[in-house]
Amino acid sequence: MRFYVPTEVYNAENCVERYATKLASFGKKALIVTGRYSAKKCGALDDVIKALESNDTAYEIFDEVENNPSMETVMKARDFGLKSNVDFVIGIGGGSPLDACKAISMMIKNKDKGMEMLYDAGYETTYLPTVCIPTTAGTGSEVTPYAILTVHKDKTKRSLPHKIYPVLALTDSKYTRFMSHENTVNTAIDALAHMLESNLNTNANLYNRAFSEYGLKIWGASKDSLINASLEEKDFNNFLNASTIAGMAIAHTGTSLPHGLSYTLTYELNIPHGKAVGIFLPGYLKEYAKNDSQAVKECLNNLDFKDIDEFKHYIDTVLGKVSFDQTLLEQDVEGIMANEKKLKNYPFKITAEELINFYDV
Repeated sequence: MRFYVPTEVYNAENCVERYATKLASFGKKALIVTGRYSAKKCGALDDVIKALESNDTAYEIFDEVENNPSMETVMKARDFGLKSNVDFVIGIGGGSPLDACKAISMMIKNKDKGMEMLYDAGYETTYLPTVCIPTTAGTGSEVTPYAILTVHKDKTKRSLPHKIYPVLALTDSKYTRFMSHENTVNTAIDALAHMLESNLNTNANLYNRAFSEYGLKIWGASKDSLINASLEEKDFNNFLNASTIAGMAIAHTGTSLPHGLSYTLTYELNIPHGKAVGIFLPGYLKEYAKNDSQAVKECLNNLDFKDIDEFKHYIDTVLGKVSFDQTLLEQDVEGIMANEKKLKNYPFKITAEELINFYDV
């Protein structure tokens, strides 16, 4: 068995202020990578700027990261970072800015390489020191080596083959309280999917399952707050901690079939990532239980659900019904069935019909 998380993680109230010296210690000039709004709205960007200025560390801001960031955006930020002569990268935001900042740090470090490096595993993975500060409780990107980008030529999202671990993660649930309730739900469901898919996974072992199981318990303790939109401080803390813990779990296993099915829906229909993943979770559990009902039962027990039907009712309640053309799902499944890499994290044989039924359960 193996467990490896090289990211130094601090979780605390006013975390950026408390660890300002650590944040500023990775170079002389930082490239701050964000989207246009969330990092400003929640106060995280101001906190980071104050932390850097208090330690006489220079910085530049790239705030053009879109939802589901593209390869083209990464290269634009790389050029900006090179021109600005930065020597480390700070990502602030949800999964999109955090994933983008990892890819940007790699491309700045490899300034003589073109866009082809992003998806070419033949290149050595080297990158600038990267710090991640999450403002959502969903992806756990602050502790994973993964970066997922939009590949427009293939009309999908795809994870880089390079493993890019942040050197530091600063997590503070106060930044997550500025999201809309819809975004809070969607990101929380993404974290839930990470815990389930890492637990019920070909690569799962005692170590990552320990993280998954604990994460499911604290997520489950706050699950009702997503139904009645009544999140309190403890709920924001629970969901953020569960998200980071889930990141530690998937760092060792990767995700599985619900994530694989979701990417086309996000690209083609602009369905938020967490929602696109979540609609396949009940079907995933139902199919998995045909081969290992005890493993599924333990996951549901940790979440305090009595069975898959109760779990499905909960998912339908918090996400609402999602309708789309069955042909799109069939095309998606056809692509997954033709790609052995997309099936490898599911430990049992599965047919195209069974995959399609993940949606209609």
